[in-house]
Amino acid sequence: MSFPKRTIYCGELRSSHAGQEVVLNGWVARVRDLGGVIFMDVRDHSGVSQTLIRPAEQPELACTIRGLTPESVIWVRGTVQLRENPNPALPTGQVEVVIAELGLLNPALLPPFPISDEIALTEEVRLRYRYLDLRRPRMQRYLRLRHQVYQLIHRYFDRHGFVEIETPMLTRSTPEGARDFLVPSRLHPGRFYALPQSPQLFKQLLMIAGFDRYVQIVKCFRDEDLRADRQPEFTQIDLEMSFVSREDILSLTEGLFAELWSEVLTVELPTPFPRLTYREAMTRYGSDKPDLRYGLELQTLTDIFAETELGIFRKAVAEGHTIAGLRLEGGAAYSRKELEDLAETVRPHGLPGLIWLKYDSSGWQSPVIKHISESERDALRQRLQLQEGDLALLAAAPWEPCYSALGALRRKLADQLDLISKNNVSYRMLWVVDFPLVEYSEAERRYVARHHPFTAPIEEDLPLLDTAPERVRAQAYDLVLNGEEICGGSIRIHTAELQQKVFSILGLTTEQVQQKFGFLLEALRYGAPPHGGIAMGLDRIIMLMAGAESLRDVIAFPKTTSGLSLVDGAPASVDPEQLEELGICVRMPGQLS
Repeated sequence: MSFPKRTIYCGELRSSHAGQEVVLNGWVARVRDLGGVIFMDVRDHSGVSQTLIRPAEQPELACTIRGLTPESVIWVRGTVQLRENPNPALPTGQVEVVIAELGLLNPALLPPFPISDEIALTEEVRLRYRYLDLRRPRMQRYLRLRHQVYQLIHRYFDRHGFVEIETPMLTRSTPEGARDFLVPSRLHPGRFYALPQSPQLFKQLLMIAGFDRYVQIVKCFRDEDLRADRQPEFTQIDLEMSFVSREDILSLTEGLFAELWSEVLTVELPTPFPRLTYREAMTRYGSDKPDLRYGLELQTLTDIFAETELGIFRKAVAEGHTIAGLRLEGGAAYSRKELEDLAETVRPHGLPGLIWLKYDSSGWQSPVIKHISESERDALRQRLQLQEGDLALLAAAPWEPCYSALGALRRKLADQLDLISKNNVSYRMLWVVDFPLVEYSEAERRYVARHHPFTAPIEEDLPLLDTAPERVRAQAYDLVLNGEEICGGSIRIHTAELQQKVFSILGLTTEQVQQKFGFLLEALRYGAPPHGGIAMGLDRIIMLMAGAESLRDVIAFPKTTSGLSLVDGAPASVDPEQLEELGICVRMPGQLS
């Protein structure tokens, strides 16, 4: 099909083009027939231009335009003129195009929804007609911002001496965490590849191979229950460096984010970013990914109640548990019902509820106040810096559940009080470091890696591996933005002996280690340099940069929360012949074998 090619994009027309002949290619956004004049908005990815004809002068064109359905593909040739009534809301609002010729390239069915940012749509409709949803200006901005970020990432790492290397998509299944997506092998019946959850082992092999600095923007896959901020396939910036310390990796990462924010958002991020240890983050904010855009810091109160008469606190102290709390400014006005609603926040963490104390001009008010001594009240008031009209909210539980519960309470209060909007802070970066190397899993009855089993312990904690592995700190680090973890990495184990010891702490037998990781142990024995790296969640980073509400807004063709691709119907059944060729027999869950 031949047709006149565009001479300018719709969104680029300005008053300086008045008097020029132009050709536009695009979609019919809207037609307004006012009788004496017909206006037609034409849209492409750059924006919208108003065009017009006068039916009395061009009856055939008027007939054509009146027959156009929204979203039909057209070309328009005409002359730019200044509008009599400019529209300051549009970049092109000073001008319009008087149509001389028009051609229909492809008529469109009536779309199921208007192509507009103003329309409210269900996610099901948006993802079913994703190709229409992506025409909306906001979605165009999101994906073009993503493109801009990609280009800057490539330039940044090239400038810092990194080599982009692709790692395999078909790998060996080594489940240590989320489930793998499995791919059956036709050439080797009964055997399976796995889609990678991360290029972790391959990038370590690249360090052993001497590439020194590797980077890749890579797809990863996890077969896990989905949430609003998760996708079964996701994209990360993956990098690894040899002969480096933690400081080198943190500094390089900060430089990337400072450059991204400066060039893409014109926002200057102060560097270096603040740092908290894992323990500090938990005891001050109740989370290993705290949001620093608001206060409500937690305080540890165990020492204040070391000899208390209050039964629940006396029991907690005797059992070695933690007592902690926070101050809510002006919270003394909360009703019993509102306080009970706050207590519901901590119950999913195993706590029976909260202890509350109101402090106002008449003194203290609380159901337990008679069991708290005068000295304990004074110490509590000073520790929490209580003023008249404030509310103290306290909890008692084992260390991690106590702080996690109060962290959930802190987030709920911030939402209720709209603290983020009131503080008017957009971006708060934070490093969390010195995570535990392992934690004990009651479900699996063994130690499991807090990050992954290839993370190096902090050297001064190495003697604890044999006696108290749960107290060993890892050379691991996460970057947190506004309460969202966006990066995670570590210095890696680079000797076979230490890697074998960590595997044994995790309860892996010699046979299991050899079967799953024998190739890594062998490679480590051939001169592995000290190395470390980080993986950055690109989808989440783009979401936060764009101010989008969901990861799905910044992914071209995402899955639903149940893992479905509505636009093409995946996952789908396959022909029996394909299953036969692979030697696979499908049995639905619950069916007898």
